[in-house]
Amino acid sequence: MFILDGRPLSPDTPFTHDGIQYPANWLRLSTLEEKEAIGIQESPDPPTWDQRFYWGYDSEGNLIPKDHAQLVEQWSNQTRQTANSLLLPSDWMIVREADNGVPADPTWKTWRENVRLAAGSKVFEINATTTTDELAAYITGPDYPVWPPDPSQPQPIPPAPVE
Repeated sequence: MFILDGRPLSPDTPFTHDGIQYPANWLRLSTLEEKEAIGIQESPDPPTWDQRFYWGYDSEGNLIPKDHAQLVEQWSNQTRQTANSLLLPSDWMIVREADNGVPADPTWKTWRENVRLAAGSKVFEINATTTTDELAAYITGPDYPVWPPDPSQPQPIPPAPVE
């Protein structure tokens, strides 16, 4: 981060200093000596945090976690909503089967059950966490965002075995 007169400067943004207007690309093109000559100091960027799980940092540099119980409720509800939004486009097949006996495609019925099972498993894992750190690790990990593939979407072709 670049600081001039106690204020941060954004790269690719023009600025004015001592009556001189500098173009947007000046910070990228100038040397360290040129920056220092007009009083620009470089300092490390402030630490970032995942705002879904933390409020920020305390005065000692520790993350301030959000309330775990509220996050568990929020992520459980979000997971159920995601499952519902995945199932919604194929609900008509099940309604048609119930209304007039036209059987729903077994592939779709299996997929729908797999979505419900995946949602249940995700909610179970969310509820099994005991801290905000554990919850954040699960949600941002490799397992949470994966859902059963939609049967109407083309599936990736596995690579051919190497001999």
